[in-house]
Amino acid sequence: LRVDFFRQSDDRVVTAFTVQASNKELSFEQVGGLEQATMNIFGRITAVSGKRSGIFEDSVSANATTAELADAKDRKSVYQKAIALTPGTYKVDVVVRDVKSGNKGIVNLGFVVPRYDEKKLSTSSLVLASKLRVTNAGDIGGQFVIGNAKVIPNLSGIYKQGQEVGLYMQVYNAEIDQTTLRPAVDVDYVLSKDGKELLRQKEDWGGLSDSGQRLTLARLLPTMSMALGDYELKILIKDRVGGQTIENKGKFTITN
Repeated sequence: LRVDFFRQSDDRVVTAFTVQASNKELSFEQVGGLEQATMNIFGRITAVSGKRSGIFEDSVSANATTAELADAKDRKSVYQKAIALTPGTYKVDVVVRDVKSGNKGIVNLGFVVPRYDEKKLSTSSLVLASKLRVTNAGDIGGQFVIGNAKVIPNLSGIYKQGQEVGLYMQVYNAEIDQTTLRPAVDVDYVLSKDGKELLRQKEDWGGLSDSGQRLTLARLLPTMSMALGDYELKILIKDRVGGQTIENKGKFTITN
């Protein structure tokens, strides 16, 4: 289970709950010529005061032909629910039940929804994604949609060599340059392995922002030429107008 935060307004934060289960732990059965496993997912969000702040409940299926079953069991099933919450301290209790076997997995997690100060440069969660692309008409109203991107988080942080690492983050409250009427932001992507910096890429942001100084960083990092092992990705952001700086970082592993 992973919880990510994206500012919606001064007092509302879109809180995305992503649940991932390993297909090899699910029971598949033949349904209409396909192998199918079904999970029931239930989540309850409670504020620290004890007030119930939201629930979600869904049924999720994984399907495969008999020939694909071995491959399908190597994969993972991912589900996401996004709920707007006010800043504060909460806990979420999630129960995932395999419908066929009755096996259950339960996770209880405390989390703090951040308060985004409108005068401070800040960022959303940094999401390292297994899939990242621009949304199309079929995605509207669906899961994993943030702004105009479809972002499926990689909860394990493990990528096969050659698989692209998606990174997605929003930046808030960059000040507007009065000559261009746009934000002016320097972004450095710093990739390190074993504490050594391997790569530093700069992005000069003079682009358009949407909905009140919100900038979106979304890119795919190729891994074909990267050695196996553990990496850290740091994103350094400097607002050239306001002078504020901020950083966010994530870790991932390349395997063969």
